Amino acid sequence: MTKASLFRAVWPLAFTLAAAAPAVAQEVTSFTLDNGLQVVVIEDHRAPAVTHMMWYKVGSADEPPGRNGIAHYLEHLMFKGTEILEPGEFSRVVAQHGGNDNAFTSYDQTAYFQHVAADQLGLMMKMEASRMTGLKLTEDVVTPELGVIIEERNQRTDSSPGALFGEQRRAAQFLRHPYGNPIIGWPGEMSTLTLEDAVSFYHDHYAPNNAVLVVAGDVTPDAVRSLAEENYGGLPANPGIAERVRPSEPPQLAARHLSFEDPRVAQPYLTRSYLAPERDPGAQETAAALALLADLLGEDPNSSVLGRSLQFDRQVAIYTGAYYDATSLDDTTFSLTVVPAPGVTLEAAEAALDETLAGFLDSPIDAARLDRLKRQYRAAQIYRRDSADSVARDYGQALTSGLTVEDVAAWPDIVQSVTADQILAAAREVFDPAKSVTGYLSPPPGAAPAAAGEPPVTDSSDEVSR
Repeated sequence: MTKASLFRAVWPLAFTLAAAAPAVAQEVTSFTLDNGLQVVVIEDHRAPAVTHMMWYKVGSADEPPGRNGIAHYLEHLMFKGTEILEPGEFSRVVAQHGGNDNAFTSYDQTAYFQHVAADQLGLMMKMEASRMTGLKLTEDVVTPELGVIIEERNQRTDSSPGALFGEQRRAAQFLRHPYGNPIIGWPGEMSTLTLEDAVSFYHDHYAPNNAVLVVAGDVTPDAVRSLAEENYGGLPANPGIAERVRPSEPPQLAARHLSFEDPRVAQPYLTRSYLAPERDPGAQETAAALALLADLLGEDPNSSVLGRSLQFDRQVAIYTGAYYDATSLDDTTFSLTVVPAPGVTLEAAEAALDETLAGFLDSPIDAARLDRLKRQYRAAQIYRRDSADSVARDYGQALTSGLTVEDVAAWPDIVQSVTADQILAAAREVFDPAKSVTGYLSPPPGAAPAAAGEPPVTDSSDEVSR
């Protein structure tokens, strides 16, 4: 069943479910240990399982100049052994107990997680605590891992024209802010990373007072507090951890346009991104309006503004999309994608996009469509509660991006309260040509057709997993 078919099958039930009652608040408890470790407990007793996630308030945007890629490199090295664990033992123990584990690095955070039976939570905490302050690194384990992340970049980025294109677009969007650097690292910098770089970054950022522990599943707050005190409570805080201060992006005063050509491209497409505000603590209304704006413009080709106009009415596109990354520490982006129909140039597709956006800004929003999107969002929030991992991610990402537990709890209701006027006001503010980057991805003129294409790469996957 396709994703669209699945939505058509589920949403009638979703509308009924969402209309019958508002989403019930989950049982969420938060407390902070004496050493500064914030702990969030999300109760879900439907299965005897638990998700244990340790989030650090450091990501690739916090790297020192010239050491791009060190956050992701250290994430790999965190599996290489501690005072009580041999290299690779952490994951082996998790697997032996029927669980799974992994980690990922993003711009604003680095997270480590395990999914295990609930009765193994104490063991997970013991192992995770051992690598929070007891990581043991030597040249014989560090040097080979550098080759691993370089090969990872070769496979994920250098082998993909779309990924390279996206990398160049972000660099054009953020001239000075480190969001313009790739999470995995620029090749010239990541190849020079050393043991000393890793150890220094570890000591500068990894400590209980720079972390958030999220535990979701078949647990109680009292039990989690007891285990957290036992395993994490004795770890020392790092008083040297400073407030996160990053270079400011200078005022963007001119539209930027780039063309990226690669003979491996089978299907040309264009993207446009705008600098956009993020969710702020206690002030999430504009971000909520932009989240609904993205759905209005690009959620479903059969009913979205871009889909109806460009794919069905004008038939100048075979795919359209809109994406907004609401949760980040600093200003984020709102992105649009158009894949032209055969015979339609990228220039013609861009002109049609501009006309559609202008028409949208000059017209009232379809009230029925907006109401339907809100019901879909409410239903999606209810279904999302079926995944302890998803809910844990919502809290972990938010809390390491400057938001609070109260902000996360309030977000669904804020989305429901957004008006059509607020959405149009947010759109007019964000769709400023001076703050835009428009990019064309295409094969060079005269290049032989590529054997197969790849889907458009948006900014929706702003993390690199181990």
